Amino acid sequence: MDIQIAGRNITVNEGIKEYVDGRLGPVLADYPRIESCHAILSHEKYRFTAEFVVQGRDKLREVAQETTDDLYAAIDAAAEKIDKQLRKAREKMIEKHH
Repeated sequence: MDIQIAGRNITVNEGIKEYVDGRLGPVLADYPRIESCHAILSHEKYRFTAEFVVQGRDKLREVAQETTDDLYAAIDAAAEKIDKQLRKAREKMIEKHH
């Protein structure tokens, strides 16, 4: 899966791209219905914000956003949030079809 990474008021270098891929890659590998993933990283004053937007089939659209004073901590927290949301959506879909 290709993860599109955008930066607002921040330069997205190879190290950040690899870190985002490393955190989101295993999470998204468990969900084959996902079609696209966008990572938006922003910096305002002393705050870093990581926002992940995941879209898939069957009207699946999940958004996770986290703001901290450390970029990598924000990426970690947002990745955990999106994993939790995708897990819940999968369980809900399985319950609906049983």
